[in-house]
Amino acid sequence: MANSWRHERWDSLRLLTPNWQTDLPGYAYAGPDPDGYLTAVEVADLIAGYAAASAAPVRTGTAVTSLRRTEDGYAVVTTAGEFRCRTVVLASGACNLPSVPDWQAAVPAKVDQLTPFDYRAPDQLADGGVLVVGASATGVQLADEIRRSGRPVVLSVGEHVRLPRLYRGRDVLWWMAASGVWDQRFDELDDLDRARRLPSPQLAGTPERRTLDLNALVADGVELVGRWAALRDGRALFSGGLRNVFSLADLKMRRLLSTFDEWAERTGAAADAPDPYAPTGVPESARLQLDLGSGEIRTIVWATGYRPDYAWLDVPVLDGRGRLRHEGGVVDSAASPGLYALGLPVLRRRKSTFLYGIEDDAREIVGHLAGHLAGHVAGW
Repeated sequence: MANSWRHERWDSLRLLTPNWQTDLPGYAYAGPDPDGYLTAVEVADLIAGYAAASAAPVRTGTAVTSLRRTEDGYAVVTTAGEFRCRTVVLASGACNLPSVPDWQAAVPAKVDQLTPFDYRAPDQLADGGVLVVGASATGVQLADEIRRSGRPVVLSVGEHVRLPRLYRGRDVLWWMAASGVWDQRFDELDDLDRARRLPSPQLAGTPERRTLDLNALVADGVELVGRWAALRDGRALFSGGLRNVFSLADLKMRRLLSTFDEWAERTGAAADAPDPYAPTGVPESARLQLDLGSGEIRTIVWATGYRPDYAWLDVPVLDGRGRLRHEGGVVDSAASPGLYALGLPVLRRRKSTFLYGIEDDAREIVGHLAGHLAGHVAGW
């Protein structure tokens, strides 16, 4: 149970959300550290405890190998036999497989390559330099941990979302929830496709609740380079324009923090004075290429995102990019009525992929599903 949390996460990983937001229906966090962040093992235990408390008929050690349409519903083929049902909810998540660029196959063989699914701790890495590719939540956390092990670290930075861990005396995710930002619905967003593709924010759930942004990494000795754009003759080529990338991330952060300030002023919410945040420092001369055959870099860690695994989905509901076609979690009803999804980015709200955010989505999806079984479609 909770296989990915037990076997596909690095040792030091903690949730990005504080424990008081670890709130499953009827099963809220009740431990001694509400402002802390659960470890991966604790998350796995939480899920197992929730399954036991709810008496859910969970089948462990059972993989789904095929889902196909039948005359009156679906056939779900698993390693433990076949099931027939009228409706199916796809809750397998969006982080089943690492997403890496095609050219990773051309990286010189002398350089080890890992994804976050393979990485466990710095001591498994070869001595020498490490290139971490990607500067979202995963990338900054791994760059920080590996640098603290004493290894030289180069971090390749593309588009990212900068956030402080604490703002005006509270966790930044308290502000996201209290101000209503996290409750923004999918049908209220100007550019839903972009919202669903946004990288995860640069946050870390450390016990000391520290902000882990690019400035903090540079202060600890991490070298920043631009987005890895190509690989040519064993050389990693990085894009320029870090100043523009940093300015855009800083601008978006300031706009979000201003939203919090306006909400606090309007509602009279008690809070500390606004925190000043320095702009992201731009390196005086960021390298534009790196010779991967020189021995400087011994390991590459691909923190370039994840993608869902739909290889078992034998129904025509994927678009040309392999993404699930759905409207707020109702999968393409013309092609496959009675099929639903949960746990995808901005499924119905900005908080859809967080434990804290799943309940509202689930209630609405179940409402639609019940309407489907009753022979009518429930309104949104």
